[in-house]
Amino acid sequence: MMFKSPGEIAFSIGFIDVYYYGIIMALAILSGIFVILVLRKKFFPEISSDRIFDISFLLIISGIIGARFYYVLLDYRYFLKFPYEIPALWHGGISIQGAILFGILAGIFYVKKHNINFFRYADLFVFGLVAGQILGRWGNFFNSEAFGIPTNLPWKLFIPYANRPVQFKNYEFFHPAFLYESILSIFIFLILYLILTKYSNRKNGFIFYIYIILYSIARILVETIRTDSVLNIYGIHIAHIASVIFIVIALIGLSILYKKKIKE
Repeated sequence: MMFKSPGEIAFSIGFIDVYYYGIIMALAILSGIFVILVLRKKFFPEISSDRIFDISFLLIISGIIGARFYYVLLDYRYFLKFPYEIPALWHGGISIQGAILFGILAGIFYVKKHNINFFRYADLFVFGLVAGQILGRWGNFFNSEAFGIPTNLPWKLFIPYANRPVQFKNYEFFHPAFLYESILSIFIFLILYLILTKYSNRKNGFIFYIYIILYSIARILVETIRTDSVLNIYGIHIAHIASVIFIVIALIGLSILYKKKIKE
């Protein structure tokens, strides 16, 4: 079994090209909202669907801005040369870590304004986030990006010559890193759902912090084989560094969560 992208453009309407990446991102967002609404009804009945849509809109906007801003900031040399590429989201180039960071900041702003519990909502919305990640990673497939080192494994991914790193121009097949992260996200979702259904004595915020830890571990594993890091610090991928920081913050948060009484 070999993976090969059919190309970036799904179809055209007149002179307007519709990209697979945009379609996948839209479906990922919709699937995330759907999952949130389904889980809200059974496990978070006190949260209204209207509130879900209000927060979802805020998180979508802030997430997209944060994901792109983070990526542009890390690869600023390229975007200084080609500033017209900054808004070209359909070409790829977004960071989930940036989306998470900006989403958290937007969420904090919202709950402070409406005087509601951040962790209660965060425990629900991470399910939508990870559901969106499962599908959203396939946008990288159509753009022939987010791949790993060369391989000849049966599930190898063909990468066009123009998309190959300079040091691997003579290789055709690479690890489908996007697929690995998508599969790991499925496992993360299942673990979080198990916690939701079986661990009834958890405190608000527990699921949120566990998600941060699990995704950061998954990202460290996948990033180890990826070849497209936009920034390395002393040979270490910036995604590795960010993931470790996220894990440390989450562990501290869990420690505080179970040492101090949180307003429920």
